[in-house]
Amino acid sequence: MAEGAKGSTAHIAAVTKKVDGAFMRANEARTADWPSTGLDYAETRFSKLNQVNASNVKDLGLVWSYNLESTRGVEATPLVVDGIMYVTASWSIVHAVDVRTGKRIWTYDPEIKREFGYKGCCDVVNRGVALHKGRIYVAAFDGRLIALDAASGKVAWEQDTVIDHSRSYTSTGAPRIFKDKVIIGNGGAEYGVRGYITAYDAASGKQKWRWFTVPGDPSKPFEDASMAAAAKTWDPSGKYWAAGGGGTAWDSMAFDPALNLMYVGTGNGSPWSRAKRSPAGGDNLYLASIVALNPDTGKYVWHYQETPGDNWDYTSTQPMILADLKIDNKPRKVILHAPKNGFFFVIDRTNGKFISAKNFVDVNWATGYDATGRPIETAEARPTDRPFDAIPGPYGAHNWHSMSFNPQTGLVYLPAQNIPVNLMDDKNWSFNSNKPGQPGSGTGWNTGNLINVTPPKSKPFGRLIAWDPVRQKEAWRQEQVSPWNGGTLTTAGNLVFQGTADGRFIAYNAQNGEKLWESLTGTGVIAAPVTYLVDGKQYVSIAVGWGGSYGVSQRASERQGLGTVYTFAVGGKAPMPEFVAYWMGELVAGVKYDPAQVPAGTALYVSNCVLCHGVPGVDRSGSIPNLGYMNAAFIENLDKFIFKGPAMSRGMPDFTGKLSVDDVEKIKAFIQGTADAIRPKK
Repeated sequence: MAEGAKGSTAHIAAVTKKVDGAFMRANEARTADWPSTGLDYAETRFSKLNQVNASNVKDLGLVWSYNLESTRGVEATPLVVDGIMYVTASWSIVHAVDVRTGKRIWTYDPEIKREFGYKGCCDVVNRGVALHKGRIYVAAFDGRLIALDAASGKVAWEQDTVIDHSRSYTSTGAPRIFKDKVIIGNGGAEYGVRGYITAYDAASGKQKWRWFTVPGDPSKPFEDASMAAAAKTWDPSGKYWAAGGGGTAWDSMAFDPALNLMYVGTGNGSPWSRAKRSPAGGDNLYLASIVALNPDTGKYVWHYQETPGDNWDYTSTQPMILADLKIDNKPRKVILHAPKNGFFFVIDRTNGKFISAKNFVDVNWATGYDATGRPIETAEARPTDRPFDAIPGPYGAHNWHSMSFNPQTGLVYLPAQNIPVNLMDDKNWSFNSNKPGQPGSGTGWNTGNLINVTPPKSKPFGRLIAWDPVRQKEAWRQEQVSPWNGGTLTTAGNLVFQGTADGRFIAYNAQNGEKLWESLTGTGVIAAPVTYLVDGKQYVSIAVGWGGSYGVSQRASERQGLGTVYTFAVGGKAPMPEFVAYWMGELVAGVKYDPAQVPAGTALYVSNCVLCHGVPGVDRSGSIPNLGYMNAAFIENLDKFIFKGPAMSRGMPDFTGKLSVDDVEKIKAFIQGTADAIRPKK
């Protein structure tokens, strides 16, 4: 096929049709393109390009910016092949962009019903697309997997991946393509679902296989031997299958073609509290594990469980990296992993055997791991009758934000954090009980825990850590202003790139952490950057848009803006788009309320509002407004927004039939009462 002019339909069709398994492996030699979310099958996010390097990165300048037209979180890693970029915004909207001009080629909107937004625990985000043989694959927020023509954006096929629409399944991760199969998992463990991962034929969309991550109802036949084995580690008296069990595979995957193994990270328990889902205890396989599957058949090969009997939302869905390292003077094929639980793991990827684990932040739930690879839990880690300041908390010491590995320095560049939260078993919880005071229960959450019954005492932080996986030791760190900073990219130019929560894009020296360059981004950054060649010139791009589970109600930047892709190169001279100061009004005042209703309003607010809007007047708001800073007229007419209100078009749930007019009066009392309580006294 003739390629035609660069950026033409013929050119796009020609260059994208070349992307297959052979292309992926060939690209590893030079990494001129960025054809998959983690760059390569090993998900290293290490570029061999060095045209931009530690000596000239100071000369990076903006080449163009592109408006993603989104106001919610942007978590996507862009894909780029021969100057054609594919990137997603919130609500799973796909953009094709010409890197040579910064102009739009096409967009595709899967038209997610906005009222569906409440079914996602962690914002209406999407972490990117897959590209294979002339098609783009996007996992839409509502669980559809959609194949698009890469040149035109037209739908080639569509599959509904959700097994039970009565439950709150969502898809936010980037699909992966292994051996001509599109592979995707799902989220929803907070709501009560059973996790699984599914492979579809890339050409036809036909389902090839599905593997469940946790066992189902034991009164029914198990799907395979791995489920029968897992069921032995769950207590059936808790009827764990009623709340799904969890284990959702919502993000991380990697592939080793030589071993013909694919690896998937699994999620937390549903509910979070093991005492509720499995009263007699047990490891609850395959929660919080790395699992190896045969990509041809989806058959289980091995697993390693990082957090047996998960009790703290310690998912293992965080990005993993495959590497070949010399450990104890022996070459080892390993997986490098830093899940939520605060330990950095090195695991043999040929057989799942434990090699080492060391905490990369302070932790209080375990003192370490024994020689067999089991955690040595602390005595106070599983209280049932009092709050426990879990460190790290459920947001994790490392969440979905991508890490990278530079084989030249031997270091992993890891966004680490602590967001204080304490947990306590909820003795009144039952599946879908939705009692006032149960966190998020009004929108379907089922944690089995009470959250922050007393103020947590740990300190929040965000930092970039350079970690030596052989020595299991920190090499250097950079402290950040806040938690919830972006993913990392590292290059052969001795560089590490990362965006920050306070709205900066920074380049560091990969060896010693010295800051070499930064640019403002107009709002906080949570996604990971990429780098690639176009017509012999190296570019660096990052998609920016504040949000995610922490970012919906919290922020560290004084500026806000629409989702934006920034593309930089040495000598770039384009002007930055205009940044807008974050609007925040005065503390709400003057709303009439009965102080006697504040306690009941507090419980209702916890069940229905706090996860998105934060604590009124205490939190500063993120991508969703804080109600303590709204105009008094808004709070006075809160019922008009809660019941079939205008914000439904932006993702606000409809609480018709879930809350009464009297309930709304109590919530109003809590909002105004809290604002009055914290208002500075004159």
